[in-house]
Amino acid sequence: MKKIIVFCLLASLVLSCGARKAAVKKKTSSKSKTEQVVIKKKPQNNSEEGGKEEVVNGVGVKITSTDEYIALFKSIAQEEMRLYGIPASITLAQGILESNSGKGRLAVEANNHFGIKCHDWTGDRIYHDDDASQECFRKYNDSKYSYRDHSLFLKQRSRYAALFKLKKEDYKGWARELKKAGYATDKKYPDKIISLINRYSLHKYDEEVLGDVYVKYEEEIGDFSIYYVEKGDSMYSISKKFNISVNELKALNDLTTTTLSIGQKLRINKNTNNTVAVGSNQKTAVKEVVAYRSHIVEKGETLYSISKRYNMTVSELQQMNGLSNTALNIGQELQVKPAN
Repeated sequence: MKKIIVFCLLASLVLSCGARKAAVKKKTSSKSKTEQVVIKKKPQNNSEEGGKEEVVNGVGVKITSTDEYIALFKSIAQEEMRLYGIPASITLAQGILESNSGKGRLAVEANNHFGIKCHDWTGDRIYHDDDASQECFRKYNDSKYSYRDHSLFLKQRSRYAALFKLKKEDYKGWARELKKAGYATDKKYPDKIISLINRYSLHKYDEEVLGDVYVKYEEEIGDFSIYYVEKGDSMYSISKKFNISVNELKALNDLTTTTLSIGQKLRINKNTNNTVAVGSNQKTAVKEVVAYRSHIVEKGETLYSISKRYNMTVSELQQMNGLSNTALNIGQELQVKPAN
């Protein structure tokens, strides 16, 4: 009888332990599910392996590339342009350069994208080696405040007044004037800013803000202006825009054909009387303002027949349209003088 009682007690004990283990396992499984939906908090040191985190409008994000940086801050730069007149392209390029696309220490730990030092700052600070050891820099709770402080920094200091006399499209002028006004000590600072704007086409964000009033800036170099070819441009349309012949335009730019590509740079002579360099020779062409019209080539027409119709020579017709031979296609558009 005693053996039976002992056996029953042992059996009861084994069943009880198994039930407790099952209960523990069930609880552990429940905890695992809960952890999967917990939102990870931003680390106190503002950094993580594989990228950096910053506070932008109160949201922690990682920035791993310049393209991501631009996507994140372009709208903020555009808003600053609307409010303070600083080209978004300039602001973005400065942010990219001075914060290492948001991965520099000042940007990561202080949300300071423009390296603005304390000066008369009364807010939070961070100390960082720059021109001297452990210099004082401004610290922001949100990166957008760094962008706003950058705008105010330029707008409220008299030494930057010349910037705001420049056209908003003239990002090259802004880059050079920033250096001239003492914003940076690096002699290559303007070139770096201009290079970033060109590489990432940051000027398109200026165009989005300015809308219909945006006019692509034509840089002036010596006796020439630089024109950037746009979609829909042709050698002929550009020659008419600047009142020079197609051949002059080709000679100025050492071109052998009339083929153009979007973004291509063309030199345009600024003088009323164009001096065209051809090899080592110089020749002067006096421009004549003439009204033109279009002619659509029809079946059976030749350059000779068209030239006679409009009282022109074949050579004039070729020059006007940048043609190197007499071949024509049905439907081809030609620029011609008005018929007498």
